Amino acid sequence: MMGEEARCEEDEKWMRLALEQAALAEALGEVPVGAVVVRGGQLVATGHNLTHTLQDPSTHAEMVAIRRAAQVLGEWRLLECTLYVTLEPCAMCSGAIVLARIPRLVFAAHDPKAGMSGSLANLVQHPLLNHRVHLTTGVLAEQSGDVLRAFFRARRRGKAPMAGEGSPPPGESG
Repeated sequence: MMGEEARCEEDEKWMRLALEQAALAEALGEVPVGAVVVRGGQLVATGHNLTHTLQDPSTHAEMVAIRRAAQVLGEWRLLECTLYVTLEPCAMCSGAIVLARIPRLVFAAHDPKAGMSGSLANLVQHPLLNHRVHLTTGVLAEQSGDVLRAFFRARRRGKAPMAGEGSPPPGESG
């Protein structure tokens, strides 16, 4: 069993990778949220927001990472996996986490407006559901929050373009 200090270091390591994924989202003009799925100390899959890029409301970072992990593992049940995400999952993503049977969720920043893993409600630990997720929150929360605040501040000032502005959708030529 991993000691608390080692687990904290491990969580920070994977959350840094999730923050790298958030930077990839931001480079596309997406809201900078990133996620990684880890099993047995090994990276399984990564994801970042692609909602605007793909014009698909289901392509939040968590959903992308969960889909990729299921493909890699050849199994929809992501048992023995941990999902690391830079922002508290919404209702859709929290539901997918439960349905994928992910045993552990680690997120950085709370989302008081849409978070369904503790802020508005706690879907991932709802007592009536057949699966409940172990939660670890606040890992690199300040860094994640800083990235999100800077992104939205720039957006309000008109300095952060939305994905797809000035360029055709993926796979189409201009």
